[in-house]
Amino acid sequence: MDNNTDNNLNSFRALALQVTCHAVNQTSNRHEARSLMQNSINRLAQQIAASIAFIGFDCRLIVLPEYFLTGFPMGDTLAGWAEKACIEMAGAEYEALGKIAQKHKIFLAGNAYEVDPNFPGLYFQTYFILDPSGSIILRYRRLNSLFAPTPHDVWDKYLDCYGLEGVFPVAKTAIGNLAALASEEILYPEVARCLAMRGAEIFVHSTSEVYNKNLTPKDAAKITRAVENLAYLVLSNTAGIANIAIPIASADGGSKIIDHRGIVLAETGAGESMAAFAEIDLAALRRDRRRPGLNNLLSRQRFELYAESYHQSHFYPANTMLETEVDRKHFLQTQQATIERLTQLGII
Repeated sequence: MDNNTDNNLNSFRALALQVTCHAVNQTSNRHEARSLMQNSINRLAQQIAASIAFIGFDCRLIVLPEYFLTGFPMGDTLAGWAEKACIEMAGAEYEALGKIAQKHKIFLAGNAYEVDPNFPGLYFQTYFILDPSGSIILRYRRLNSLFAPTPHDVWDKYLDCYGLEGVFPVAKTAIGNLAALASEEILYPEVARCLAMRGAEIFVHSTSEVYNKNLTPKDAAKITRAVENLAYLVLSNTAGIANIAIPIASADGGSKIIDHRGIVLAETGAGESMAAFAEIDLAALRRDRRRPGLNNLLSRQRFELYAESYHQSHFYPANTMLETEVDRKHFLQTQQATIERLTQLGII
């Protein structure tokens, strides 16, 4: 974590690098999957070098798409996916990506499925940031997922291991206070808010979603998260997912950078692209955060108004994967039970 204020940058360029995900689903074992991952990293090394040469060497932050190393599980068991596609917390893949960050003196953000020795038999979808030394400075585990384990599913033990700051991490760096938002979690305002409470100025957002020229719920949420938290959003979508049954371009396009006023500074269409790059003006963001007035929504938050309602409400349950081994049916069964309980209570 870089706290050397002499090296702090008031402005720099960020890139949401849109690349194709080459999925490992069809590989038959861990060795084949690792070979595909390494090929993806080798391609990225070339694409990142070429992009920086084009954009300029003041490009200090690059965000990669969701699933860029592996794709997502389709029919795999939890244990099977953990064995084949999930990387270790200090694994070779992080080391290789760290060398790219180190070579180009950039902050490199992305997403991977990861195993944690504290939670045998499970895996987490982890959003990471590497700094220019190649070190991991931020590790955020997705908190809301329909079909994957999350910290909330093992909540008590997770808090014992990592504390609340480990649940909502913010990295204070020379290019600002960085935090990660997982793909679908752009629709959950509480996640971004908890990160903003801890000082987040730039959200890196790796996603893999359907691209639509019309305004989608997720696109509306992206602008809203930026405005309500007075923060930049740098989001990278996939340029399609290869090697799985769904059509390759089902999740392709729309990577963009949004500033703290909700203005889209850069956006790309479909296909592999480095077109979504823009200046991050930290000095302007910080001036607006410190300027009294109607638009300074962050300073006008009255969290005490809402705290008791959250405290009293219990929707999707915590700790459902803490003591028992589960299979994929668990996720939908838990959601269905939650819907039935909320219906009986007259809430929905």
